[in-house]
Amino acid sequence: MNATEIVQQLKALGQDSYKNILLKHGAAEPVFGVKIEELKKIQKQVKKNHQLALDLCDTGIYDAMYLAGLVADDVKMSKAELEHWVATSRCVMIGEYTVPWVAAESLHDRELGLAWIDSAEESVAASGWVALGGLLSIKDDADLDLPELKKLLQRVQQTIHQQAPRVRHTMNGFVVAVGSYVQPLTELALQTAATIGPVAGADDGGGKAVLSSAADAIAKVQKRGAIGKKRKTTKC
Repeated sequence: MNATEIVQQLKALGQDSYKNILLKHGAAEPVFGVKIEELKKIQKQVKKNHQLALDLCDTGIYDAMYLAGLVADDVKMSKAELEHWVATSRCVMIGEYTVPWVAAESLHDRELGLAWIDSAEESVAASGWVALGGLLSIKDDADLDLPELKKLLQRVQQTIHQQAPRVRHTMNGFVVAVGSYVQPLTELALQTAATIGPVAGADDGGGKAVLSSAADAIAKVQKRGAIGKKRKTTKC
């Protein structure tokens, strides 16, 4: 299947009720309203397909862009292609899910994550923090730069409350990722979380900012006995 054929399939699978939910939670038109379970059925058919992923992303259609992230052959993604994706992500659901998922599993994971968090663009910086958190979830601790992560935690502690909402939200998520996936830094992440306190992050879709506690999120992982347990993939 090519991108044109898949878009026609997606259009037929769209549901207005699910589209409204997606729009409420940050998707941007054009949106068909295809459920993720349906996208994953298509993913199983096409598997990884680098060019198809690029073509789907370039449609600008939310559902196709989300699918692009699922079928992307991450290690084939060039830095220029990932820069194009982050620049054209257009909405929270793509910028904080699809793009950083692929970036975190690419050959440019750390490099782009660190570059993006310095961006003056709220959406790009948010993508960067998610990408950095994502790579922590899949890389062995031995392959991580722990001193660098300590500096990033310090940066979050010192600057998080001065950031734009999406950046605050994703910075807080980064603290959770460090505490949950990098066992040597769990206590430091908890200390950071305690210092910054609950974070007023992103709109919940109903016009209210969501207060979230990184300390509570890490505590839940501790309760499950899952601290330091890595994931096979960032994608879901």
